[in-house]
This record gives sequence, C-alpha cells and structure tokens, in this order.
Amino acid sequence: MNLNPNKIQFFLLAFFLFSSISFAQEKYTLSGIVKDAQGESLPGATVLISGTQKGMSTDDEGKFSFDLEEGIYSLEFSFIGYTKATKTVNLTKDQRITIVLREDNILMEEVQIFGTATDNTESVRMSDISLNIEQINQIPQFMGEVDIIKTLQFLPGVSSATEGASGFYVRGGGPDQNLILLDEAVIYNSSHLFGFFSVFNSFSIDNVTLVKGGMPAKYGGRLSSVLDVTQRSGSKQKFNFKGSIGTISSKFLIDGPIIKDKTSFQISARRTYVDLLLAPFIPDSSGFSGSTYFFYDLNARIDHKFNEKNSIALSGYYGIDKFVFKNSDQEFNLNIPWGNAMAGIQWLHTFSDDLFIKTSFNYSHYQFEFIGSQNQFEFRLLSGINDFNLKSDAFYHLNDQHILRFGIQGIHHTFTPSSVSAKSGDVEFDTGGIQHMYAIETGAYISDEYEINALWTLYGGLRLSTFSQIGAFTRYIKDDKGNTVDTKVYEKGETVAFYPRLEPRLSLRYMTGEASSIKAAYTLNYQYIQLASISPVALPTDVWIPASDKLLPQQSQQWNIGYFFNFKKHIFEASVELYYKDMQNLIEYKEGAEVADDINDNTDNQIVAGSGTSYGIEFFLKKVVGRFNGWIGYTLSYSNRVFPDINDGDAFPAKYDRRHDISAILNYNVNEHWQLGAAFVFATGNNITLPESRYNIEGNIVNQYGVRNGVRMSDYNRLDISVTYTPHNAKKKLNIETGEEEWIPRRFKSSFNFSIYNVYNKANPYFIYFDNEVNTQTNTVTTQAKQVSLFPILPAITWNFEF
Repeated sequence: MNLNPNKIQFFLLAFFLFSSISFAQEKYTLSGIVKDAQGESLPGATVLISGTQKGMSTDDEGKFSFDLEEGIYSLEFSFIGYTKATKTVNLTKDQRITIVLREDNILMEEVQIFGTATDNTESVRMSDISLNIEQINQIPQFMGEVDIIKTLQFLPGVSSATEGASGFYVRGGGPDQNLILLDEAVIYNSSHLFGFFSVFNSFSIDNVTLVKGGMPAKYGGRLSSVLDVTQRSGSKQKFNFKGSIGTISSKFLIDGPIIKDKTSFQISARRTYVDLLLAPFIPDSSGFSGSTYFFYDLNARIDHKFNEKNSIALSGYYGIDKFVFKNSDQEFNLNIPWGNAMAGIQWLHTFSDDLFIKTSFNYSHYQFEFIGSQNQFEFRLLSGINDFNLKSDAFYHLNDQHILRFGIQGIHHTFTPSSVSAKSGDVEFDTGGIQHMYAIETGAYISDEYEINALWTLYGGLRLSTFSQIGAFTRYIKDDKGNTVDTKVYEKGETVAFYPRLEPRLSLRYMTGEASSIKAAYTLNYQYIQLASISPVALPTDVWIPASDKLLPQQSQQWNIGYFFNFKKHIFEASVELYYKDMQNLIEYKEGAEVADDINDNTDNQIVAGSGTSYGIEFFLKKVVGRFNGWIGYTLSYSNRVFPDINDGDAFPAKYDRRHDISAILNYNVNEHWQLGAAFVFATGNNITLPESRYNIEGNIVNQYGVRNGVRMSDYNRLDISVTYTPHNAKKKLNIETGEEEWIPRRFKSSFNFSIYNVYNKANPYFIYFDNEVNTQTNTVTTQAKQVSLFPILPAITWNFEF
C-alpha cells in the first residue's frame, strides 16, 4: 500500500496538536524569577511544587514557569549557600512572582554538591553534568585553584590522556572533538602550562555544563562533547573584590555596578610567577640566563539591562603562555608563545516568561608561534585559527508537555596551517609565505522536549549544517609519488568544496520507579574542522585544518543507554551507562610526514583518512548531600582506529585508548572552619609507537618501528589532598526588634588552602625516548629506553580573601 505524503503530514500535525491541547480543566501559567538579596538572578536554583513530582531548575536568567490547573500550591525554593524559601500561591489566573533567597552564613548539616538529585532520574538528558558557581566552590582546591577541567577529568568517560597534555578526551575521541565555549565563543586551546592549569579562572565562572552523550541539537561541529562555560555577571548593587595569593600563581576579581540596578562589570586576572621568583637565582653569567616560562589570562564582562525585556552582555578573554629558552654558550634561543582570545556581545530579548531569544556575535582567535635561532640561522613556525560567529537561539515553553528550542548559526573561519619561514643572516629562504584557508560553516536546528506522561519523556531534534571551503586558495596537485605536477587557483570567495549534512538527535526517558529511570539516546554528528597532530602527545604545535576537496567531514554516530537511580532519600545518585561510537573520516599525518612538508604545499596533502570505534561502560556513584560528599567513577572502554595507509591497514588502538579508569573526588566538611578534600585517579597507560629494532648503518642509527601504538606506557595514578581553613566570616549581633542574636556576615572574608599534588611522588610517564651509546671500536650500539616525567610532589599554600 502506498502512503500519501500529504496524509502523513496531516496525521503528524493532528498528533502534535492533540498532544499540545488539554481538554481538561483550564490551566494558568505560574512563572517568576529567583534572586539573591543583592537583586542578582540565581540560575540553577531548584523550584519544587510540594506534594507533586513537578519541579525544575531556573534557567540562565533565574526564571521558571509552570502550567497548572486552578488551585492552591506550595512552592519550595533552594540554592546552594542560601536559606530555603517557601511560598503559597492561590492560582486563579496567570501569575508572576519574585522570590528572594538570602545567603546562609552558617554551615548547614547538609551540604549539597553537584546538582539536584531529581535531575539524575527525571531529566531526559543523559551523560551530562551542570555546575554553578556555588557548586564549583565546593570542589576541593589543589595548588590553590578550583580547576574546572581537572575536576571534569575525574568523571567517567573523561580523561587527560597524559600529564602535560593539552585538552581532555571524552569517550575515545580526540581533544579537537570537544566543543569548548566561553560565553558562546569557541576556545581552541583549553589548557595552560601543558595541561597543568585550565584556561578558566574560577573567579570569573558562573555556570559550567559538560555534555558527553545525547548532544542537544543546538550544538554542532564536534563529535565527542560540549563544554559550555558562562562567565559571571558583576553585582549591580555593590562593589566586591576577591583575591588569591598562592605558591605558583595569584589571581583577583573586581566587580560592581556602573549604573546601580542597570549596568555592572567584572574584571579578573591571573598570572604565574615562578619565572619572577627564579630569576634572581640565575646569575647573568649562567648560560641559561633569560630562560623563562609563564602564563597569564584576563577576563572581563559588562552587563546592561535596558528594561525587563532587553539586556546585553559584553564579554572578553585573553590568555597567553610564553616559553623562552636561552643557551648563550651555544648561541641557541627558543621563543614559543601561544594563546587564545575572544570577544563577544550577547543580546537577550524576552517576549514573555515562556519565550525568549538570545542572539550573540563573537570573535575567537588562537595562535601558536615557534621561533628558534642558532648563530645566524633563524627558523619560524606559525599556525592558528580565527572565527567570526553569529548565532541566535530561541527557547519556547509551549506548555507543560512541550519545550521547543530552535535557532540558526553562521561562522566564518580563517585557518593558518603550519607556515614556515627561515633565514640565515640577511638571506631569506623561499618557503612560500604565510598560507591561509577560508571556510563558512552554518547551522539551523529545531528540537522538542515532549513529556508524554509522568513516565515517558521524549526529546527529538534535527540540525541542518553546511560547510563551504572557499578561496582564495591554491591546490597543489600531486602524482602517485607525491611530486607536485600542477596547481589549481581558486579566486576569493570561490567555492572549493561544499558539504550539506542532516544531524538527527533523539533521547528517551522512562521512569521505572519514583527514584529510578532508564534513558537512551542516539546522535549523529559531523565535524568540519580538525586538529592535525604530528606529535605522539597533544601539544600546541598541532594545527587546525578544515574539511576540503580532499578531506571529507568527520562523522560520528553514538548510541547510549543507561540506568539511573537515587537511594537513601536522594542522598545518593548512581548510574550505569553503556555507549558505542562509530567514527568515519578521522585524520592522521602520513607515516614519515614532517612539518616542513607544508612548504609550498597543502597541509591536507600530508593527511590520510580512516575510521574508528569507541565503546565502553561507565559506573558512577555520587553522594549529593551531607558533610561528607563527592563521587567515585569507573570506566571500562575500548577505542580503536583503522587507516588503510597506516599500520598496513590493520586495526590499532587509539593513542588515548584507556582500558581502565578509576577516579574519585571526596570532600569532608569537618565543621564551619575546616574542610578536607582528596582526589585520586588510576588509569591504564597510553599507547605509543616504539622501534622494535635499530640498525647502525654507516654511523647512522636507523629505526624499524613496530605496530602502531603497540606499546603501552606504565599505568598512571596520582593522589592529591587539600585542607581549607576558614576563619569566622560572620559575627553575632543582637536584633533589637526580636531580642534574639543573629549571624551577620563580615565584610572581609578569607580562607587558607593547603594542598599537595601527587602526594606519593609517582613518576607518571610523559614520553619515552632512547639514549644511544655507540662503541666505535666494536661497532656496536647500546640503546636504553628512558622515561620522562613532568610533575613530582608539589605542595602549595594559598590565601583566598574577599571584601
């Protein structure tokens, strides 16, 4: 039987309308906003309707909305660090209320951390975690820093690969497969000091969301995960100053009103100063005088509220690492700076409590530069990427059953793959100059979160993405031996390659009990820009390149299913998740490729494509409330790659494949003054490729390599501990009206953090190299493999204060 498309559309439309319209008693909208005593909204506050299973977290603006039948309702409002509030509402018409929560200055018996317990089971989302600033501050501090990315690396399915590696790895994907956003702008390098610090200064952060499976349709352009970070807004009521002075780095934040109740600002900065402390101890006569390393970053944001329906936010970030090495004895110098920058504006327009649109325009920049010189020879390597990004996202709470989200996006990319220049004295070598590649990426999406009934919730989304590589561009055409035989020149704006793709996203939740549920998700993602790595570890030298007429977009299909449950009156959360990910059109450099091969050539001529799979099971147990809280997770996973041009076409493990990963974060609030923290991680060692034999041919050492990634380094494990002491930050004062004493917060607050990184001084592997000793008399070579480790035991003391 042939189905008439018009009839199908009619029945789908009828079903949608039927599910959206209630023929029962008329419903009214109960909406509002949750604020603190200073008038600042509280995103992520919990709103519950007593005696029902209805509840939600406030949105990014601190707002909430329910569609309810006529009646009397008791609402409970809570937020970490604030006293709970209740309000009874007699709902006979649409109502809008404002709730003010006041800061709780006394340590409560139950300290809540990492979200509401109901989110674990009732939300249709899976494989994600959201933190707000109050929850972030509960995380144990190490080296005086609450580091967001390091904390996320303790979650199942998330790892740091190796100590000293930039970025993080999610469910077998590479570091470039994570979409990292700061106030809607892309951040391309997430780490300082080769992974020891993240680029996110915790003072400037308001909310953090990590999605590692079941990616919503609003996100695109990456295969593995989304890390969405929002900077905090300054107070519109009073000026505040926060500072932190530590052993390795210091930071500060200042915020306050520009126009009271309308405009606010916040500025924060951070810098390491080991270079400043060591400089006096390196004499000028030393051959290494002038060598240094440091990083710094700056964050800023201005918020302005025009009226109840319109507000804007201007935000910016700039961060740079700089490594300088000088050896005057050999006249050898290195200067290696790299870093990110972003600037953006966001406009929020509220049509009603149920409908608002956020539009943003952002600029992102990442650049790496390597400058080396010896005697009169100088070598320079430059790579980077610039983006201009315009997007608009709409949120529409249609009714209690349907939440619609839809939006559009456009990005203009400018790539600078490895561009090499060299000179000797006044003589400059022809290396083809700085190369650029250009592309335009677009996206449009729509999604519906449909609560079918109390047991079933369905999320469905569809994203249409396109990618165009455009000129000006010169294609170097190769023969079978890799020699350039011709070129093809594309004029400015001319299309080189065009890829349209559809990306469906589906999630389903079924409540199996009052505190348990089963969730499943399927996502199809495409990635149009990728990181080409010529090093066995992820370093800033890796270069970003686009899909092109030679490189197809990367593709990933991920299936997830999990069981989520809470117990002991929601004090504990637990979950078991299984995932399978199939990836196509992954890239690697050809065997034997070198950076210098890009001279007068295209980077993608040195690239080969392949496929991969990643699958595993994740166990997670979290204690949500209480003086003793935290989590423990375990991941069993496999990640493999197949490249026809690598390893004779045989499958090999990905370099970030980790068979076992155990991690834990524990936090114990002894009393209102003392807080203890600990973090432990154990992970199977990374895979590397090593020579299986070496030959001495006419005085030259020639390596014969074995199976790609066929050797595992030793297992990685580390224990960190911290102790935080907080003096009395409140004082008792007699309330004349009530005659009772009450706690009044002090204006000046402080705390001291003592931490030890790598408590038992484990020499974890960074990389392995070979030391050769040649005996010319016997014409033999003795080879010894040696391991390089980066960070030994590192104690630190930090003083935190605010006023």
